[in-house]
Amino acid sequence: MRVLVAEDEKVLADLVAAGLRSEAMAVDVAYDGLTAHERLAVHDYDVVVLDRDLPGMHGDDICSDLARSASRTKVLMLTAAGSLDDRVDGLELGADDYLTKPFEYPELVARVRALARRAAPVLPPVLSAKGVELDAARRRVTRDGRRVELTPKEFAVLEVLLRAQGTVVSSEQLLKQAWDEHADPFTNAVRVAMSKLRSKLGEPQVIETVPGAGYRI
Repeated sequence: MRVLVAEDEKVLADLVAAGLRSEAMAVDVAYDGLTAHERLAVHDYDVVVLDRDLPGMHGDDICSDLARSASRTKVLMLTAAGSLDDRVDGLELGADDYLTKPFEYPELVARVRALARRAAPVLPPVLSAKGVELDAARRRVTRDGRRVELTPKEFAVLEVLLRAQGTVVSSEQLLKQAWDEHADPFTNAVRVAMSKLRSKLGEPQVIETVPGAGYRI
């Protein structure tokens, strides 16, 4: 799951981003509207957490542009303006959900996950293949009934592989979906994460390397 946090309150933006990353999401941050608009044009995000009152380019304009372009990116509008009229206006602009400040962090996470499910093809709530089961909502992974403890990044990589439903996922795709925009495309991060994930899942190996193409389960 890849998320853009567009929020001009830097401390809040960084806290939200850090929290979402701890939930195995790849998160980019924009502190103004123009930067957010540029990143939405370049990257394929599942969800944007969008502050309504952004400098440079107003959040309303960003939301309207996404709606006009029929983007698959879902919009969670995050704002201090919480009246009924404000909420109605935001939804009519094309927002998919609306959350007012101050907010409870677990609710933000739940809303982001719900929107991401709507952005992606419909899949079972628990993903499974070859004895591996991943419950994204509960952040739980098992292998043949045995609990497997994974880091957020390992969890994200496994989720991408399971969602591919047996098709090959390239290293580039994994970097795009499980890492943020600062990931170096020439890094060995994917190979290192894959090695640790394989070790934790145990024998027999369930992640196959397809030479010159990528990985699959």
